[in-house]
Amino acid sequence: MNIDIKLHKNDLPDDLELGNVIAVDGEFMGLNVRRDPLCLIQVSSGKSDAHIVQFDRSNYNAPNLVKILSDENVTKIFHYSRADLAHIKYYLKTETNNILDTKIASKLARSYSDNHSLKTLIKEFINIDISKQFQSSDFGGNLSPQQLKYCSNDVIFLHQIHEELTKILERENRIKLYKDCLKFLKTRVELDLALFRDDIWSH
Repeated sequence: MNIDIKLHKNDLPDDLELGNVIAVDGEFMGLNVRRDPLCLIQVSSGKSDAHIVQFDRSNYNAPNLVKILSDENVTKIFHYSRADLAHIKYYLKTETNNILDTKIASKLARSYSDNHSLKTLIKEFINIDISKQFQSSDFGGNLSPQQLKYCSNDVIFLHQIHEELTKILERENRIKLYKDCLKFLKTRVELDLALFRDDIWSH
């Protein structure tokens, strides 16, 4: 599979047309939002393309990217959006609107499995076995071709995976439950940023 990978410094280009449904993923120095900065955001139109934005971490000035993320008319597909949304809000100072999430969809649709990783979903629905070797690597400096390939794999398959999961959700009459879960996402992110990491519904 040929992937068109473009690395952009600081922001997306002014003239980039991605359509109204994009896949989005982020890379950080770790999962502690306040300690571990946002390094990259990658986006894909779903047409074997990956646009990777490497930020100037002294200012995080990315108006073109922020415009797309906040646009209610552009659907954003994530896999485990909770961590991405928290980092985006904290560092890019914007809300991300109109969100879909393949991990939430998988947990509701694929009750036949207890593994909902992106690698597993790509293998099941795309029949490609991707490498996650660079999942825990340093995204804060110069990026290797292998790291860029890893980043692209995190977004180029999400359109098709979400489409397949939606078919199952509809067939099993769980689509409303999925949509209701998505409505809670922003509140879950606010709880994370307020340091309420535990399940508030537990006894």
